[in-house]
Parts: sequence; C-alpha cells; structure tokens
Amino acid sequence: MTTDADNALIALLRENARASIADLARRLGVSRTTVQSRIERLERSGVIAGYSVRLSAEHERGLVRAHILVTVPPKQSAAVAAELARIPQVRALHSVSGNFDMIIVVEAPSVSDLDTLIDRIGALDGVERTLSSIILSTRINR
Repeated sequence: MTTDADNALIALLRENARASIADLARRLGVSRTTVQSRIERLERSGVIAGYSVRLSAEHERGLVRAHILVTVPPKQSAAVAAELARIPQVRALHSVSGNFDMIIVVEAPSVSDLDTLIDRIGALDGVERTLSSIILSTRINR
C-alpha cells in the first residue's frame, strides 16, 4: 500500500525517472536520504517494477500509432496474447470488457507499414475481428 508521499514521489518519477535524488528531495521538500529509502522500499515491495525510456516528441512524430480493437474466443486469448508479445511494434496489450476483447497499441514507421502490421494481426490464428483507429495526436501522456 502506498502513502500520499509515495504517490507524490511516483508522480515525479513518471515525469522523469532519471531525476536526481537531490532534485526529487527538493521538489518534495524532504531529505535526500528519505527519497532514497522511499525509492528502495517501493522497488523492494514491487510497486516500482522498473524504469523505461520515453521517446522525444520529435521521434514520436515520425511514427504512426494506432489502437487495434480485437475480438478473440476466450480459449484462444492466451495464445493470441503470446503471439502479439512476439511482435515488436506492439507497444501495449489490454484485455477489456465490451464488444471487443483486447485493445492493442501499435506503432509503425509509416502508414504502409501500419497497414501490413494490421493485416498480420488480423491473420493471427484466433483473431476473429479487428477495428483500427490511427492516433492523430496525444494530448496527455503520463
């Protein structure tokens, strides 16, 4: 369970996971030792599972991103998810309720490459139906 102080630290790390301990401490109004021990505790407890790279806006502008909604029979869900995990252009896979079973977030270097990727996903054994939406812009990304 996280505290309000933990959540404030997590919010700052989401903005910039490479921020220095001194900067985090200054922004939170606590000592560097407090920040360091809090981070270590959050890592040990599994709240912080790792750190990732956030690409620059300039690089992101060069990619075509899309959401692909997918219908899959329940018994084939695990197999489809395993196949999707092998596709490097798949950035996220969400299991959802509603008319579709999964939402896949993908990125490709061009519309043509995206089209090929969508066809590849649609041809996977177990994928019954897809519906794709190209992401035009991202207004909030935390």
